[in-house]
Amino acid sequence: MTRIAAFLALCFCLLVGGAARAEEYFDSYRSDIAVARNGTLTVTETIRVHAEGDRIRRGVYRDFPLTFTDAKGREREVGFKVIAVERDGRPEPYHTESISRGVRIYFGSSDVLLQPGFHEYRLTYETSRQIRFFDTHDELFWNVTGTEWAFPIRKASAVVRLPAGVRAQELTFFTGPYGAAEKNARAENRGETIFFETTQPLGPEEGLTIGIKMPAGSIDKPTAAEERALFLKDNRNLFLAFGGLVLVVGYYLWAWVSVGRDPPAGVVVPRWDAPEGISPALVNYIDEKGFGGSGWTAVSASFLNLAVKGLVELKDLKTSIAVTRTAKPVEAPLPTGEATLINAMAGEGSSFVIEKANGKRVQKLGADFRDAMEKEHRQKYYLANWPQVICGVFLSLACLAALLLFGSLPEEGVVLVILPVFASVFVSIFAMTLGQSMRRSKSLGSRIAAVAFAAFFGFVLLTVFGGIALSLFAEAEATGQLPIFAAVGGIVVANLVFFFLMGAPTPLGQRMMDGIAGLRQYLTLAEKDRMNMAGAPDMSPRHYETLLPYAVALGVEKPWSETFDRWLLTAAAAGAAVAYQPAWYHGDGFSSGSFSDRMGGFAGSMADTMTRSLPDPPKSSSSGFSSGGGFSGGGGGGGGGGGGGW
Repeated sequence: MTRIAAFLALCFCLLVGGAARAEEYFDSYRSDIAVARNGTLTVTETIRVHAEGDRIRRGVYRDFPLTFTDAKGREREVGFKVIAVERDGRPEPYHTESISRGVRIYFGSSDVLLQPGFHEYRLTYETSRQIRFFDTHDELFWNVTGTEWAFPIRKASAVVRLPAGVRAQELTFFTGPYGAAEKNARAENRGETIFFETTQPLGPEEGLTIGIKMPAGSIDKPTAAEERALFLKDNRNLFLAFGGLVLVVGYYLWAWVSVGRDPPAGVVVPRWDAPEGISPALVNYIDEKGFGGSGWTAVSASFLNLAVKGLVELKDLKTSIAVTRTAKPVEAPLPTGEATLINAMAGEGSSFVIEKANGKRVQKLGADFRDAMEKEHRQKYYLANWPQVICGVFLSLACLAALLLFGSLPEEGVVLVILPVFASVFVSIFAMTLGQSMRRSKSLGSRIAAVAFAAFFGFVLLTVFGGIALSLFAEAEATGQLPIFAAVGGIVVANLVFFFLMGAPTPLGQRMMDGIAGLRQYLTLAEKDRMNMAGAPDMSPRHYETLLPYAVALGVEKPWSETFDRWLLTAAAAGAAVAYQPAWYHGDGFSSGSFSDRMGGFAGSMADTMTRSLPDPPKSSSSGFSSGGGFSGGGGGGGGGGGGGW
C-alpha cells in the first residue's frame, strides 16, 4: 500500500507540475517612455513571455488605440508609428491590421512556431498627441499595459524620461481592470526620470495606468499651422460627409434646373375628346409617363377601341377573353399600337384568345405592342433624364466611398454609412411597387388589400429595424458620429427626392397632359355639371362607346359607365325605347340594370385577365440567406493583446 500511495503521489506531482509548466503568462512587462519637448513619445515595451504552444504559438499581438480623449472631452486621433520589433535580442518579423479605433501588431511569422519556454519581445514605437494641455498644467496620463491582455502579468513597470529641465509636480497611478481605482503600485520621482512599479501581479484584463502632472509650458503646444492641420485631420469625416452632401445636392439642383423643371402648366378645362385626336393607348402612355403595369392597360384600351370601330368583336368567357377579327376592312391608317394588335390576327374570323394556355402568345403580343409604341413615342412627351439621375447616384457613391476610404470611421461608423443606403433602397423599391400596385388597382377591395398589406409590412419593418436604427442613432450620438449620420442621410434623401423630381414632360407632353387632365375631368364629372357645359355632346350609346377606351386608359371606366347607366335608366323612365346591346361585345348576364357593373367591370378587368394569362416565371433553384483620468485603463496608450493561437 505504501508503494501504491507513493506512486499515486508521484503521478499527482507530475500532473500538477506539468499543468504549472503549461501555464502561459507574462513574467514581466516593462515600458520605457521618453517624452520629447514637442510632445512626441518614444516608447519601448519589453515583454517577457512564457509560451507553451497553447494560445501563444507563433508570438503575441499588441493592440494599440489610435484615439484618445483631450482636455475638453473630445475624441482625437493620435499619431503612431512602429520603429522596431525584436525577439530575444534579434529583429522579429511583424505585420499590422486595422481594428476598431486602433491597430493590431502581430509579432512573429505565420510559418514559424515558437519553442516552449521564455521569450523576450521588445516593441519600439512613436506616438504623438498624448499630452493634454490645461490652463494650470500639462499632463501625461498613460495606460502603460492596457487592460485587454488575455494573460496575467506578474510584474509591470514603467520608466518615464521627461525633457531636460522639466520636473513632475504630482504623480498618480491606478491598477486593475478598466474603470478600477485600485493603487497596487508604487512611484518614485527621480527628477527628470520617474519610476512606476506594480506591487502585486495583474490578472488577465488588468493593467497599470500612470499620471504625471507637469508645470504649464513644459511641453510645446502645437503651432497655429499645426493646429489647423490637426483640426482638418480630426474633422475630416465631417468635411468629407458634408462636403459630399453639398456636392451631391449642388449637382442635383444644377441638373434639375437644367433639364428637370416641368414646363409651365396650362389651364385645365373639361373636354370630351382626346387632345389632338390621339389614341387611347397614347393617352395611357402620356398619362403614366411610360407604360405602367407593363402596358396591359394600354393594350386593353386599344382592343376596346378596335372593337368600337367594328374591326374586332370581344367575347367575355369569364376566365378568358376571345378577340375575333370582323369582316370590316381597315379604311384608314390605325394608330401604332392598334395596328400591332390587328396585324396579330390573320384575317376575317381569326381569333386571339387571352387565356393561360395561350400565355406565350399574349406575352409576345404585349412585347410587340410596347416596342412599337416606345419606338414611335419615346422621349417625345416625357424625359426621365436617367443619365442625370445615374450620374447623381455615382457621384453619391463616390462621396460615400471617399468617406469610407479616406475618413477615420470606426466600425460602427461604417454601419452608419451603409445602413441608411441599404434602408433607403429597400424602402424606395417597396414604396414604388406599392404605389404602382395601388394605382393599377381598380376595385375598392384591391385598394383596401394594398393598404392593409402596406400597414402590416410597415409594422414589421418598424418592429424589426426600428430597434436597430435607434441603437445606431444612440451609438452615433454617444460617439460624436451623429452629424456624419445626418450628412449621409442627407445624401440618401437627396437621391430619393431628385429621383422623383428629375423627370419632366416636354413642352408637347405638358400640353398633352393638360388636355388629358381635361378629358379625365369630363369623364368623372357629375351629370348636372356635364349637362351645363356649353357645346358638350348629348349622352348616347355612340358617345359612351367612343370615350370608353379612353376611360379605361385613364382608369375611370367605372364612373363613366355609371353615368351611361343612369342615362339608360332615365331614358327608360321617360318612355323612350332604349335597348342597348353593343354589337362588339358578347357576354353572359348583360342587362341595362347591371350595365355599369358588367360593362365597366369587364373593360377594367381586361388588363388583369391578360396579366393572369402570362406564363409563370421560371423558378430559381438558388437560395439566399471623459476625461480619461481617475481609473485604470484611462488616458492615452493602453490597448492590450493576446495570443489567440497566433
